Amino acid sequence: MSIALFPGSFDPPTLGHINIIERSTALFDVLHVVVADNIAKKYLFTPEERIELIRESLPEAKNIVYSVHSGLTVDYAKKNGINIMVRGVRGAGDFSYELEMAMTNKLLYPELEVLFMPTDSRYFLIRASQIKELAQFGADFSSMVTKPVLEALKKKFPSNV
Repeated sequence: MSIALFPGSFDPPTLGHINIIERSTALFDVLHVVVADNIAKKYLFTPEERIELIRESLPEAKNIVYSVHSGLTVDYAKKNGINIMVRGVRGAGDFSYELEMAMTNKLLYPELEVLFMPTDSRYFLIRASQIKELAQFGADFSSMVTKPVLEALKKKFPSNV
């Protein structure tokens, strides 16, 4: 049985995230979507809300395990016997950062293989931080998120979205 993990903040989940998750679920028998809960970061949505938004955005997906993790991703992988991590990349900047992280993770967990998956080109410019800013200022970002995420952001910024 092939098992992989796809970690991220997902604050909020974007169509780019959903694209990587959908494609990964087609490649692996089980995909762990691991939502980060880093106390040093300020999130718009709680970890549970982020999981629910992903779940609502992928109602047909049956082979996803959702988890919240507040430590190192490699620790989650070790604890759960997972040796494949999927990382979505948009361009050279993402790749450079992700390559450095992959090398660090490989030092910490030599059995871990990191697969870089480029997002579909139509989602190349989408960033979660950008979506939050657009929502805050009332811009139209509906083409960048699923309907559940759009509705959740309307609740967070009721006078702007």
